[in-house]
Amino acid sequence: MQASVETTSQIARRVTVQVPAAEVDQAVAARLQDTAKNVRLNGFRQGRVPMAVVKQRYGRDVRNEVVGELMRQHYVTAITEQSLNPAGYPSIEPTVNESGKDLEFVATLEVYPEIELASIEGSEIERPVATVNDADIEQMIETLRKQNAAWEAVDRAAAEGDQVKVDFKGFLGDEPFEGGEAEGHELVLGSNSFIPGFEEQLAGVKANDETEIKVTFPEDYQAEHLAGQEATFQVKVHQVSAQKLPEVDAEFIKQFGVEDGDIEKFHGEVRKNMEREVQQAVDNRVKQQALEALKTANDIPVPTSLIEQETDGLKRQAAQQFGLGDDFDVSQLPNELFAEQAKSRVQVGLLLAEVIKVHEIDASDDEIKAKVEELAQQYQQPEEVIEYYLKDEKMKNQVKSAILEEKAVDKLLEQAQVKDVEMSYEQALQAAQQQQDGEEDSDDETASDKT
Repeated sequence: MQASVETTSQIARRVTVQVPAAEVDQAVAARLQDTAKNVRLNGFRQGRVPMAVVKQRYGRDVRNEVVGELMRQHYVTAITEQSLNPAGYPSIEPTVNESGKDLEFVATLEVYPEIELASIEGSEIERPVATVNDADIEQMIETLRKQNAAWEAVDRAAAEGDQVKVDFKGFLGDEPFEGGEAEGHELVLGSNSFIPGFEEQLAGVKANDETEIKVTFPEDYQAEHLAGQEATFQVKVHQVSAQKLPEVDAEFIKQFGVEDGDIEKFHGEVRKNMEREVQQAVDNRVKQQALEALKTANDIPVPTSLIEQETDGLKRQAAQQFGLGDDFDVSQLPNELFAEQAKSRVQVGLLLAEVIKVHEIDASDDEIKAKVEELAQQYQQPEEVIEYYLKDEKMKNQVKSAILEEKAVDKLLEQAQVKDVEMSYEQALQAAQQQQDGEEDSDDETASDKT
């Protein structure tokens, strides 16, 4: 076998391989012999069909089969000998494929980029410094009360914060439009879950009222046939309800894992959860800045096959997020919606792997166990979570990967200029959310979900 490699781009390679004719012809002859043993033809006993007849009937198919196998085998040998590190599967095409002649084929492939890491020295990274104070805790408890509130029917006009139970039907001109109708829909005024102008016009309605609402769909509305259109909704109000907040008593407190209902313990648990949440937000904001600086300093080429794999994974995540079902064909989702995010993720993954390799970063069993115990504290039965993680090799590997990533980010931060910025609890959470501008929320709600 002879093989030569042509570099067609930073990560693209064209491998030309020649296989001696004798090797191919011998393999074809051997396969025809095996085939002849099992051939059944009228007028011949099994295994007694003349080889000339076998060749005439099966020769082309057998050669194609053998050539395909030889090309795959010699491709693996060639990339091993040439020290190529392929990313994804190659495209293999025969260029000479005739009996008595050397087989020649060309394999076109992408390889992982060779990375010479550039430092992120000089990059400025803001690290929020936030503390959870008593006012934050009280606000969080108020949020928990609202999340566990009941609704009580009231005999008065609806105001912001109230819930109205309505039937509605939407029209474009005189024609009703698909997805613009619902019965018994419960809508909280001020929740901004409908298009602008809809909820505001329900302020002041009472039970049994019938009203007409005129709105204009946003120009960027996801349903193209409705975008920018003026619509009229006929609305029937069945009930107006006010929110009734629960008292912060022992019964309420027990819902959050404080079995004895002690108010001080409850405050302590709320503080602990908020501190964990804000620390995660801070860590995430710092990490995203460090990774962005790493990408900026190292603009490496990214193999198309890896982008395609990541795109497929993002499609599946989106399908799961929006409840499209396991049997949903993700190929229906356009690649362009996910391609940039996929490319960014692959680029970051390749660069982080190089940081880990260069700095010889690893995670011990004790570190993995400590991380699992830390993660388990977010659950009501931490012991069960710890046992589950430590017994499952796949879950342990996921935790190990997270630790390696954290250590790699720490190495990057040693190179950067990190500036502490005082923030409130809410500001730190908002800053972390804004940092995730690469993770775009796709809004696939129907017209009836957000009309």
